[in-house]
Amino acid sequence: MTRVTLDWLHIVALLGAIQGVFLAGVLITKRTNRTASRLLAATMLAFSVYLATLVYHAVGFEQVFPQFFGAAYPMPFLYGPLVYLYALTASDRSRGLTWRDALHFVPFLAVVIAGLPIYLMSGSDKIAFYHQLQNGVRPLLLRVADPLKLISGVTYAVVTIVFLHRHRERVKESYSSTERVNLRWLLWLGIAAGSIWALAVVFQLLESVGMARFGRGDDYVALAIAVLVYGIGYMGSRQPEIFRYETAEYPIVVAKDVAEHVATPEPPPQPEPDVAAPRYERSGLTDRQAERLRDALLVLMESERPWQNSDLTLADLAARLDTTPHKLSEVLNAQIGQTFYDFVNGYRVREVQRRIAAGDAHRLTMLSLALDAGFASKSTFNVVFKKHTNRTPSDYRQTAGA
Repeated sequence: MTRVTLDWLHIVALLGAIQGVFLAGVLITKRTNRTASRLLAATMLAFSVYLATLVYHAVGFEQVFPQFFGAAYPMPFLYGPLVYLYALTASDRSRGLTWRDALHFVPFLAVVIAGLPIYLMSGSDKIAFYHQLQNGVRPLLLRVADPLKLISGVTYAVVTIVFLHRHRERVKESYSSTERVNLRWLLWLGIAAGSIWALAVVFQLLESVGMARFGRGDDYVALAIAVLVYGIGYMGSRQPEIFRYETAEYPIVVAKDVAEHVATPEPPPQPEPDVAAPRYERSGLTDRQAERLRDALLVLMESERPWQNSDLTLADLAARLDTTPHKLSEVLNAQIGQTFYDFVNGYRVREVQRRIAAGDAHRLTMLSLALDAGFASKSTFNVVFKKHTNRTPSDYRQTAGA
């Protein structure tokens, strides 16, 4: 009779596997951004199979149910592609999967096909094979696939994090507040996945030099995966939809009564951009049209104060100017030298500065001033204010004598 020897780590893994299956079921039923939801559901199922296998071996079930032996071995080849594709489709809900995306799963299929001789073994042969592995006898397939598994995971983790960093910069081209654009969630997921792969590499190196017991690293990696599953269950349920605005081309019609017949104000002082403005594919704007659009934009920002709306987007502002987001973004970067995010938040910072100088900070809190100016949160206000003034809001307030 098989003796059950579950310790706390295996219990955590078992609960993580159950949680992963439950999350997968919830994600599959989601009606919004179905591609991303199904990719995350597939990731949860792959994690669950891996975690369940840890418990499978811990209780000695390979002796009773050898048919399932080795089922989880190819799963790590799925983690990297699934998380990467999830990041792509979650950050742009208009993106679907293409036949080229199937190429990401070639290594997984290759390992499955190469392992068919093992999967097709009889139950008794699988048990004997498992005992050989415990005694340190490893076939060529495992000696080749094990390092490739780590290389694949680390590579995808790096690529995913780089993509998410670039995505964060793209978001600032379209949004004035990022609180409702799900950046932290994606970054958290990418960094967490990368950390697990780094942990796997460390244990692999320790085992290779005899500083760690063989197979124990898998237990701690499984524990990290279980924690990740719990984290996804908690954070995923709290996050809004993630999407990147798609620019659409419409004929430009700048309001002439605004652009030509209203005196153009002096451009407000702008902080130096942190990075060089990106190069744009020409949208068809002539230099004169770009200047007129810039002038109309500055008039609009001063007269209508749209920046007080914390949900203001590039698309909203473009609609007010009867132009396209792409053309407006080109003007912001080429004519003004800022992203949409920095441009709009500059007005918000200057409004808070004006109200501090006017003495409003005596009767209102800094948070109230920030919210009135269009900031969506205190944390964002503090970061943006210091970026534009090189001082914290409290330091500025004291200096201003408020």
